[in-house]
Amino acid sequence: MESDKKTDIFLDLSGVQCPMNFVKTKLQLEEMESGQVLEVILDDGSPVKNVPRSVKAEGHKILVLEETPEGQHRLVIENVA
Repeated sequence: MESDKKTDIFLDLSGVQCPMNFVKTKLQLEEMESGQVLEVILDDGSPVKNVPRSVKAEGHKILVLEETPEGQHRLVIENVA
């Protein structure tokens, strides 16, 4: 998954536990316009398993999901409001 769309908003959720990382992601998406792009940094484990699945279930588009050199995960979401 690669995207050439520019990120509109960046959210670093390092150290944020489930379900708060999804709650913060969802609240941010609700404030954004349709078509805007949100980049989120998530920890390994439950956050990277649950947040992308939940965001997709909400109807948003996952553009990128990749591991960073630091062992975290970069999730890029297109808001489909």
